[in-house]
Amino acid sequence: MQEERNDYYIEVATGEISRSSTDSPWNFKISATDEEITGLREIFDSNHSVSWQNFYRAHVPFVQYHFDRENDAYDENLHRVYETLHRLGDEEARTFIESMGILNSSD
Repeated sequence: MQEERNDYYIEVATGEISRSSTDSPWNFKISATDEEITGLREIFDSNHSVSWQNFYRAHVPFVQYHFDRENDAYDENLHRVYETLHRLGDEEARTFIESMGILNSSD
């Protein structure tokens, strides 16, 4: 039995996932199951946690950005978000994400 898919509207910057297209601004429209939305929510939650770690790390001037594991974790999570949005998104979402080139990066 196939799980029901619903439309969701995603705002990447805030990590917001909404079922309504009119309640708040959004960047991408996707069609996803409850399980897929739970996975996307977990990535957004992880990035929120990493953001706080980055905030605290920013106050330690001797750690450079490119040697910082928290920044690497944030970048990896963001890459995972865009992979998920590309996989679940409508044609407009997929086309835009492909034009960004973010999925082509080797890091």
